[in-house]
Amino acid sequence: MPRPQLKSAWIDEAVFIGDDQIAMLANLKGKEELIGDIIALLQSPIKNVIGSLQGGGGQKIAGLVKALEERAQA
Repeated sequence: MPRPQLKSAWIDEAVFIGDDQIAMLANLKGKEELIGDIIALLQSPIKNVIGSLQGGGGQKIAGLVKALEERAQA
């Protein structure tokens, strides 16, 4: 029995034509996965700041803020 072939698929505004597009369709992320990726991207910068503050980088940041404050007062 021959396997079924994809003729075409339409998702949102994208059109996929032909059997060779199955791999691309199979790799499309779902809505929940995309939302998770966006949340992870938004959390990344704040995690870096918190990590710097906890890892001793807080002293550098405090020194930088103090230097900027002194510079502004001069």
